[in-house]
Amino acid sequence: MGGWFTRNIVEPGKLPMVLALASFVLTFLLTRTVTRLIRAGRGPFRNITAGGTHIHHVVPGVVLTLVGGFGAVGAGRHGLGASLCAVVFGIGAGLVLDEFALIVHIDDVYWTEEGRQSVEAVVLATALAALVIGGFSPLDVASISPGERQNRAAFVVTLLLNFLLALITLAKGKARMAIIGTLVPFVAIVGAVRLARPGSPWARRLYRRRPRARARARLRSYRHDRRWDRPRRRFQDFIGGAPGRPPEQR
Repeated sequence: MGGWFTRNIVEPGKLPMVLALASFVLTFLLTRTVTRLIRAGRGPFRNITAGGTHIHHVVPGVVLTLVGGFGAVGAGRHGLGASLCAVVFGIGAGLVLDEFALIVHIDDVYWTEEGRQSVEAVVLATALAALVIGGFSPLDVASISPGERQNRAAFVVTLLLNFLLALITLAKGKARMAIIGTLVPFVAIVGAVRLARPGSPWARRLYRRRPRARARARLRSYRHDRRWDRPRRRFQDFIGGAPGRPPEQR
């Protein structure tokens, strides 16, 4: 195990990324545990206030993210400094994304339906980081052969094609698939080929005079949401807690 870890994680310089991901996930889970205890009125934890103002944990999160991020840029991928900066960055990112919905809505929506966006952002960020650690490269650049790297034309065409597929997927209203598709081109291909979601820019523009395509898109979206919406919500509630109480009661 030690030999595998050294060969595949330490030597390629992936240790800071692993530490950042671990501290990110752990910080998010601990933060959600504390906020759920505060919400339930259990334990010694209380909201932090200064002069009557509730200090959200996104504030120290931004500071730690900046410190860890700039430190990581200067520290490189090896050494104790790089590892420490990665941990600081992961902690800060965990605190920030735990309140991602607050940043989006500019409102304390932590325990509302909109607050689910924070859990979605954390799950997506974790998946992307895990893919990068696993060897996936943005837009699949890592899979290009040495011959293709020497042929700049083939390199550029491959890069642009993967990027175009991700953009088409995004235009079809499939943001998660588009983001993951930058790392796994097969996902972007599937998203680009399948029907767009109703209300997406692609559907509004290209399905305007195609009633059959609009009907198929609505039916497919309905079936997809009916199948996956409930399990997704249960998973989000298990991780982050179910919405319900107003934010001021948190």
